[in-house]
Amino acid sequence: MHIGTASIWFGGLLSLLLSVAPAMADRIISGDFDQNRNWLEKRNLALTDSPAEAIANGYILVAGEGLPMEGGSPARQRMTAIRAAEIVAYRRLAEIVNGVHVSGQTTVRHCALESDVVKTAVNGLIKGARKVHESWNPAEGSAVVFLQLGVRGSDGVAETLYSNYINAAPGRALLQTAAYYPPVAPPIAPPVAQSAPVASPAAPTVAHDGLIIDARELGFQPALINRIFTSKGEALYDPSKISQKILVEQGAGEYTNSIEKARAALEGRGAKAPLIVKAIGLKTMADLHVGDEDVLRIYMADQKSNFLASAKVAFVLK
Repeated sequence: MHIGTASIWFGGLLSLLLSVAPAMADRIISGDFDQNRNWLEKRNLALTDSPAEAIANGYILVAGEGLPMEGGSPARQRMTAIRAAEIVAYRRLAEIVNGVHVSGQTTVRHCALESDVVKTAVNGLIKGARKVHESWNPAEGSAVVFLQLGVRGSDGVAETLYSNYINAAPGRALLQTAAYYPPVAPPIAPPVAQSAPVASPAAPTVAHDGLIIDARELGFQPALINRIFTSKGEALYDPSKISQKILVEQGAGEYTNSIEKARAALEGRGAKAPLIVKAIGLKTMADLHVGDEDVLRIYMADQKSNFLASAKVAFVLK
């Protein structure tokens, strides 16, 4: 096979892989490829195992391993092995991107099936992923390729979905919800005048500037749009209404597995005294319910600090 023919074959196969629901791809790196593991460790990176992990980390990093075509020069073997590894990596990348939850039960794959515009944008995003590392092991005759794609940022998954789906008619219809407003309290009758004992000074109240939601007991799914609802289905926190710039750069929240890590993560968003509440249930896999008392606590704290509009929210997962 000539190089020109191989390029056409590679491009056609890649387009086919990205236009259909991708199959599960191997992500095993050869045991002898220590240089690949060293590359990851030096950059404090890890291969992405799932769409949820991609959202939590803010990037997708996948590996593909390939074998060369039989015969030919060492250079030709190296080239064909790397191209084979790229195909496997692109397939794995497409699998993860398509599985990312946009909101509720809706994934990127669902959005692409609903809209040709989204499908074209997502395929272009995947094809534009950066090849950040490649290696060739002539002794074993195999190659490894790493591809990386941002979830956040101007050229990432979030920006693509916000621009082509969430802010378009289908997305707006999907995310349309009633906003929460606190009940109006009845007027309080003036007290009867009487002498009262001298009261001791009240303890100062904490001005909360962020929110930590403990969802460790629930099967909560990180998404591009994670919402918080009242027991009546009113949206207390709806990131789709927040500035797109904030969401593209920071995401709908931080995702950790402990309260302590959540505190540390929110400090990076400028929140030093977050309110901590526990979720009581799921509306969908990506939407949480909180109790009525906590709803009012969150609302009142946000009225003072406006932390929800800045997405100063952290979700604690299992």
